[in-house]
Amino acid sequence: MSPPRYVAAIDQGTSSSRCIVFTRDGAIAGLAQREHAQIHPHAGWVEHDPLEILANVRAVIDEAVAAAGAGAADVAAVGITNQRETTVLWERASGEPVANAIVWQDTRTSALAAELRSGEHGPDRFRAITGLPPSTYFSGPKARWLLDADRSLQARAEAGELCFGTIDSWLIWRLTGGVRGGVHVTDATNASRTLLMDLHTLDWSDACLDGIGIPRAMLPQIRSSSEVYGELRAGTALDGVPIAGVLGDQQAALFGQACFDPGEAKNTYGTGCFLLVNTGSEPHVTRELLATVAYRLGEQPPVYALEGSIAVAGAAVRWLRDQLGVIEDADEVEALAASVPDSGGVYFVPAFSGLFAPHWDESARGTIVGLTAYTTKAHLARATLEATAWQTREVIGAARDVVGRDGAFLSELKVDGGMTANALLMQFQADVLGVPVVRPRVAETTALGAAYAAGLAAGVWRSTAEVRANWREARRWEPRMEREEAKRRYARWCEAVARSTGWAR
Repeated sequence: MSPPRYVAAIDQGTSSSRCIVFTRDGAIAGLAQREHAQIHPHAGWVEHDPLEILANVRAVIDEAVAAAGAGAADVAAVGITNQRETTVLWERASGEPVANAIVWQDTRTSALAAELRSGEHGPDRFRAITGLPPSTYFSGPKARWLLDADRSLQARAEAGELCFGTIDSWLIWRLTGGVRGGVHVTDATNASRTLLMDLHTLDWSDACLDGIGIPRAMLPQIRSSSEVYGELRAGTALDGVPIAGVLGDQQAALFGQACFDPGEAKNTYGTGCFLLVNTGSEPHVTRELLATVAYRLGEQPPVYALEGSIAVAGAAVRWLRDQLGVIEDADEVEALAASVPDSGGVYFVPAFSGLFAPHWDESARGTIVGLTAYTTKAHLARATLEATAWQTREVIGAARDVVGRDGAFLSELKVDGGMTANALLMQFQADVLGVPVVRPRVAETTALGAAYAAGLAAGVWRSTAEVRANWREARRWEPRMEREEAKRRYARWCEAVARSTGWAR
């Protein structure tokens, strides 16, 4: 019998679930996608139905395998990548969720997060252990909220009758058999986003569990990002194939971009932006950025990353379209912005609901400065695109301050996500950074990273060197702007940001 030809990846995202079947050289052989409902019971609340997600995942597995013309014998392993902080609680005996999943965007835990920050250590309360500040973003407080919402759940959680997990844990448990012997695990990248895991030991922290009030009995086992967790037993076309890789979505994109050496970085341009910089074998804890696990391969030591989260990138373009009517379609923004040579001195800070990294100012608000009678909608469109590049420049500067003191930092920036189709933005990004910006040939870097993690565990690829050899450049933008000019414009951007901060206090 010939060896399996493919590796599959389940990409479970905020708005949809996909399955992609990859060849050994990283090409796409089959793809399927299904959207799921966004549930908004109250302002600031965002929920998903875990059972709908599970049903969609089962469906896209079958559809992608069929699209590839393959069967279970053709697929060596399955990887999973997922929306990271979205939180599920379910009954161990029945496999039923006790409530809808609370999505990473949800802000209902703001009072709890404020309470956790209110002690003598403030936002640094858990930072030395977890690399994270107390925030609505992370899944530990979301689990606490679910336990508080139904007082009967606390005793059941302490007795081990309930399971806690991010979406990866939920899918693995159900896909490997559920109540008939499902495996309750997570990987170190997802566990590092809970506010519950010790970054140094890669185990649940008693100090964090006690501080937030999470019973250890309901937690999954923390495993590496690349090993066999169990075989699919869910009535799909891939039953019998091992699930052998798990990475949170942004870490998966870093892995799919082959950023395996310290100082290598990728930036994902979507609704927001997520910069991840490989920091090697030691976590670097800082107030400006998030310290996180980048990946761990089998029994090898973990690799860490610094993450710069930017709340608004592509969302600002949608704002131009939907709220101002400046453009009718998001694709029009590049041509409009390119119709003027620069922003005409206009700077747009899109802090619609505060600023994330490196400021972490919930009271900041959107600001447009530099308007004159000369300003046109083209200047505003250009300032909107430039805002994404300036924000990326900020978080890269914060990362350089932490890990780049020896000069071995960011010789180029690898990019992915929908906004990388905008050549004007990518050129301006290279200009303000002073390093090349490089887009890969395979755009599905998140799913590809999960496939690589699974394929390494299954022996499809023998080393990260083989994975790196698969990476192919599609386009490169070299910096053209004079460095003094870039510095001058960046200083003006910083002045604009200063005017936006603290506005809603």
